[in-house]
Amino acid sequence: QVTLMESGGGLVQAGGSLRLSCTDSKTAFSTLAMAWHRQAPGKEREFVAAISSVGVTDYGDSVKGRFTISRDNYKNVLYLQMNSVKPEDTAMYYCAAASNIVRVTTAPHYWGQGTQVTVSS
Repeated sequence: QVTLMESGGGLVQAGGSLRLSCTDSKTAFSTLAMAWHRQAPGKEREFVAAISSVGVTDYGDSVKGRFTISRDNYKNVLYLQMNSVKPEDTAMYYCAAASNIVRVTTAPHYWGQGTQVTVSS
């Protein structure tokens, strides 16, 4: 069983930066593809970024060039560095895991509880 826990959300001004973290206490972390998704009020959940077990990355069009996904397989931690944030980045951000990068981008097996990010203008 994979248990994901996000942290690092909060209130940030437009143009600022924020780093989200996601931890998994299980030893299978290094074998999983990981991703971040987000959901704003009244909108569908949106893919943000993904990283394979060996470090291949993929990004949603709305965050390319501004957000960076990374992972530390020794610490079992997934990161999302958010730079040049915009008010439209306001959402609940969810960590997700799956067996491969295609699956984690579209229909992850596991989800965290989410961490709220609010960007003020």
